Amino acid sequence: MERPLGVVTRGTTNPNRLRRVDNWIVGACGDALRAAVDPLVVDLGFGATPVTAVELRARLAAGVRADVRVVGLEIDPVRVAAARPAAAPPGLTFARGGFELAGSRPALVRAFNVLRQYDESEVADAWRTVTGRLAPGGVLVEGTCDEVGRLGAWVLLDADGPRTLTLSAKLTTLDSPATLAERLPKALIHRNVPGERVHALLDALEQGWRAAAGYAPFGPRQRWLRAVTAVREAGWPVQDGPRAWRMGYLTLPWPAVAPR
Repeated sequence: MERPLGVVTRGTTNPNRLRRVDNWIVGACGDALRAAVDPLVVDLGFGATPVTAVELRARLAAGVRADVRVVGLEIDPVRVAAARPAAAPPGLTFARGGFELAGSRPALVRAFNVLRQYDESEVADAWRTVTGRLAPGGVLVEGTCDEVGRLGAWVLLDADGPRTLTLSAKLTTLDSPATLAERLPKALIHRNVPGERVHALLDALEQGWRAAAGYAPFGPRQRWLRAVTAVREAGWPVQDGPRAWRMGYLTLPWPAVAPR
């Protein structure tokens, strides 16, 4: 039997906890959602309160398309019942469901702080279950963030599997890129050891950050830009550009960081 999703309380300590991933979704996945025949989005394992689903609906409606429909799914019927007063059909509804997505065929699924409750060995099956239920061209954004949304990391997947890894940091509060290791997705968090690609990436980013210490007086954004530039110059296949870097994002193709 599938265990409960969203056991970790989300949205109670900071109502904007998932703002950074939502903003990234608007930019990186907006075109796919605009092209979707049915703009259905699932917030999988929305947690103890419905706030993350409410915010996702508002951000996508404002930034992508006004007719987007968000369904918040939880396996716990008590949480579903508690969320239903926040529903605003047809744009926002709540239902009971897990990785099978309650039989829906969404264009996009966001699943945050869900798989960290599972064993690493279960991740691939969970990914396949969700992506196998996406609409044609649909995507899954799966990852982890801290309690206030300052640090996060997520994988973008489609029907063919994982495509990219994105690291995310609120630069005004970033002490060191090494702290991102604590927020790696479940598929990678136990791989941050010598010999693994993701460990090498974080080490290169940390080295670049230290080498850019002279830029600290100009602010953390300039220091981060120099650190990411150093990572790219070292041969890492960074996919995004300075505009994303200035906002504290760094995206690489999945093969560059995949477990060995």
